[in-house]
Amino acid sequence: METRRLQYLYELSRMGSMRGVADILGTTTSTVSQQIAQLSRETGARLLEPDGRGVRLTPAGRRLAEHAQTILAAVDAARLDLDSGAEPSGTLKVAGFATAIRRTLMPIIGELAVQHPRVRIAVLEHEPAEALKLLAADDLDLALTYDYNLAPDEVGPDIETIELWSTAWGLGVPSAEARRFTAVGPMPDAAAVFSGFREHDWIGNSRNIADETVLRLVSSMAGFVPALRHQSDSLDLVEDLILAGLGVGLLPEDRPPRAGITILPLRNPDLRLRAYARTRRGRSAWPALALVLQRLGNG
Repeated sequence: METRRLQYLYELSRMGSMRGVADILGTTTSTVSQQIAQLSRETGARLLEPDGRGVRLTPAGRRLAEHAQTILAAVDAARLDLDSGAEPSGTLKVAGFATAIRRTLMPIIGELAVQHPRVRIAVLEHEPAEALKLLAADDLDLALTYDYNLAPDEVGPDIETIELWSTAWGLGVPSAEARRFTAVGPMPDAAAVFSGFREHDWIGNSRNIADETVLRLVSSMAGFVPALRHQSDSLDLVEDLILAGLGVGLLPEDRPPRAGITILPLRNPDLRLRAYARTRRGRSAWPALALVLQRLGNG
C-alpha cells in the first residue's frame, strides 16, 4: 500500500468529508476519491459507503484508518531518525499562548540564535484549541498549550505531550471587597470565595472555554450560576475591568501586584494552570524539533 493513500484515508476519518481532506492536503476532491478508490483495490476491501450526498468509512475503512495513524507516525519517525545525527536546521513553526511563549520559548530562541543559528523559529500566538487544530492539520511543528486541573483538555493518541510547568490561579477582585476574606482568619474554600461574589458580574476568556468551565464548576459548588458578562483573553484587560468595578475574574496568583486588585487564593479545590508542549506523534526525532523539545524538557 502507498503510504500517501493511507494519508488520504486517515484524514477522511478525521475530517469526515472529501472536501475537508482536499483542503488540508492541498488537492482536489477528485484526487482524494481516486486515491482512496485505488487503496480499496489494493486492499481488496470496501472502504467507503454512501451517506446521504457524501460518503463515510465502512467498518473496514475505520479499522484501516486506525492502522494508518500508527503506520504514518512510524514512517515519519523512521524518516527523521535516518537523519537524526544531522546538524539541526530549518524553520520550526511554534504556536502557543502568550505566557508560555514569553516564559518558556523566548529564552530558547535567544540561546539558539547563538548556538544553532541554522534553526529558525516562527512564532504564532494562539490559544490552546487554535494551536491544537493547526497541529492536527500539520500546519505547525509544536504547540504550547494549557489547561486547568479543574477543566482538563483531551488530545488524541496521535499527539505526544511534555508537561512544562504549572502555576496556582485565584480569583481577582477589588481590594476593598477582598478585606472581608483577608482580614479574618484563614481563607475559606473556593466555593465560599465564589459565593461572596455571586451578585457580581464575571469575566471569562474570549478564546478559550476552559476559564468559563472553571467558573461554572466552582460556582455550581456554591449553588449559583455566574453572570458571565465580559470576555477577554488579555490579563491586563481583565485587571482593567476589575478596577472599573465591572466584574471579577481568574488571574494567576504570581501575577505582579497591581494597586486596587487582590487575588484571592482558591483552595479545596485548588486551581492550577498546567502548561504543555505538544507535537504530532512520530515527529519529535526531527533534529530541529528534538533540540527545542530537549531545551523545553530541561526548563
